[in-house]
Amino acid sequence: MNSASLLRAPAIPLVVHDPFFSYWLPSENPTGAFVCHWTGSVNRWDGILRVDGTPYIFLGRGISVTGERLNSIKNEIYPTRTIFYYEASGIRMKVTYLTPALPHDLEIMSRPATYVTTEIESIDGKAHNVEVAFFYLGSACVDRIYNMVNWGRTDHPDCDLCYFTAADPHMLQTCGDDQRIDWGSFYVVAPWEENLTTRFVNEQPAMRAFAADGSVPAIDRNDHPKQSYRNGDSPTVMIVKKFECAPGGAPSFRHILAYDDIYSLEYMGRKVKSAWHKYEPDFTTLLSQVAADYTRVNALCEEYDVEFMADAEKVGGEKYAALCALSFRQAIAAHKLAFTKEGQLLFFSKENFSNGCIATVDVTYPSAPLFLLTNPALLRGMVEPLLEYAEKGAWKFDFAPHDLGTYPLANGQVYGGGEESEARQMPVEECGNLLLLAAMLDQYDGGDPMVDKYLDTVLKKWADYLLEFGFDPADQLCTDDFAGKLAHNVNLSAKAILALAAYAKLLRSRDRAADAAPYRSAAEGWAKRWVEEAADGDHTKLTFDAPGTWSQKYNLIWDRLLGLGLFPAEVLDKEAAWYRSKLNAYGLPLDSRRTYTKLDWTVWCATLTGKKDDFDAIMEPTYRWINETPKRVPLGDWNETVTPDHIKFQARSVVGGVFITMLADPELCAKYRKLIK
Repeated sequence: MNSASLLRAPAIPLVVHDPFFSYWLPSENPTGAFVCHWTGSVNRWDGILRVDGTPYIFLGRGISVTGERLNSIKNEIYPTRTIFYYEASGIRMKVTYLTPALPHDLEIMSRPATYVTTEIESIDGKAHNVEVAFFYLGSACVDRIYNMVNWGRTDHPDCDLCYFTAADPHMLQTCGDDQRIDWGSFYVVAPWEENLTTRFVNEQPAMRAFAADGSVPAIDRNDHPKQSYRNGDSPTVMIVKKFECAPGGAPSFRHILAYDDIYSLEYMGRKVKSAWHKYEPDFTTLLSQVAADYTRVNALCEEYDVEFMADAEKVGGEKYAALCALSFRQAIAAHKLAFTKEGQLLFFSKENFSNGCIATVDVTYPSAPLFLLTNPALLRGMVEPLLEYAEKGAWKFDFAPHDLGTYPLANGQVYGGGEESEARQMPVEECGNLLLLAAMLDQYDGGDPMVDKYLDTVLKKWADYLLEFGFDPADQLCTDDFAGKLAHNVNLSAKAILALAAYAKLLRSRDRAADAAPYRSAAEGWAKRWVEEAADGDHTKLTFDAPGTWSQKYNLIWDRLLGLGLFPAEVLDKEAAWYRSKLNAYGLPLDSRRTYTKLDWTVWCATLTGKKDDFDAIMEPTYRWINETPKRVPLGDWNETVTPDHIKFQARSVVGGVFITMLADPELCAKYRKLIK
């Protein structure tokens, strides 16, 4: 079996660019559900195929349309592409959604445009008349589907540009979690070519008419503004292509789905444009480049997908490669890529279906492996603004911040006590995270100027904080804040120890051995204490004062990957053996208190020893959960392990953590580093 189709995706990625422009199919059958925004908001994209006059619905629910529902015979998910294969009435149809999410090439990755390519071939030796129609509602440009939209066309020499805009836009005026964009323009772009037509139509009447006889309205609907969804009368752009499909031929056509958000983020009170503005003067010029660049970009993505899947399979097996493919676009699209006027790269995450925070440190930390592997500049675009904020902004505490605000407004921390109080903060967690992230960047990027800039200011302040409070943390939150506060947290202690050693490594790499000595000495001494005080027979405890407990010690992974040499290999071997004895049907519990788990941390624990049998054993229940979970949403990272239930969290960037197994292979790190432009 092709590893690209080895896992049954809970939801299939279609158009996946950023937290606002992110659309998924919550079913393995393309006609089993409506296409949705990652939040679950229905978006109503439909597809109808006619073969010699016989209608088939191949995408969406096709409500009130007469025609057979055409199931795909195979779905394939790659890092940058999703492919559906269909067969009907003697023809084979292949529909590919290509989002050029190439982290090593920021110019291509910055383009908010997905190619949708439809290919037809005869498989019965006969000629066929084929008509393909896609229908797109305008709800992609509004927060709620009942909001009002306008629509129109933009003159363009190369392409037919159809767009929807919000009738009442509110650019960067609100923030939140379960929220969609309500400004900018959603584009459906088709090249000027024979037998290809676009129309603005009334959704259901146009779909019924096309299914019945292939008819297309003669003129555009022009009664805007209207609600984006109107009980069957929704304003819709229809794109139709008619083929003569002869034996031996392979006719195809493509169109483009794109979004111009004008301004993407607010960063410290200033509006920031999307990254594509660095490379093109305006959106119509960008769309010209996107259309003209299809052949090159398609070849690049196909080659990248094949290589990436092969490399993932080499280190983790076929199911692991499928997990990487499913996680790749999701991890990237939970961020927004932008540049400030001064040219500073920003790559801000949204804490999807958690609390909506932007640039959350303990979300960046688990997502880091994908970006360390493919382009550390993206990780720097997450970390540096936080260091800048902590040094020059309104942050007044001696420990590290948790976030920069609520998406899309990055104007200062809002979590817990915000900028005003120490209540419900994560002091040891976030200090440890940012020190480790800085060390990761310094190692995987071959020395980082950002580290030089902040080494003796905020990074030192946080290392000193850990020296005082890190070994035996007080009653406080860690990244698993859904579990509540916990004192004497053994896993959090390990993070503090590793972070001190990481800070010492940064100093020593700059020929500052004397400055590094206190931090390294503390880390070594604490590691020995940790091994003794955390031990509980054949495993380690959840808290130092609680024998008979246990927890995943996912933070220990950086001892090996950063070459810190603090914890004996036998400790990791014992932990892995313990985890293997505690596996439930659908995963490894996070700790002894409950039966739920986290996807990212499970992969880190599976990678702890670097032994393939440990990895395979610990990961197998996770693959079973992905295949059997009844919740059809973009990949979740918090689930039950006794039952296949999804608990919360979806479409989050933390799935970037599954790539830690690839990151642990030095040859792969070197290989992907060479691709960076």
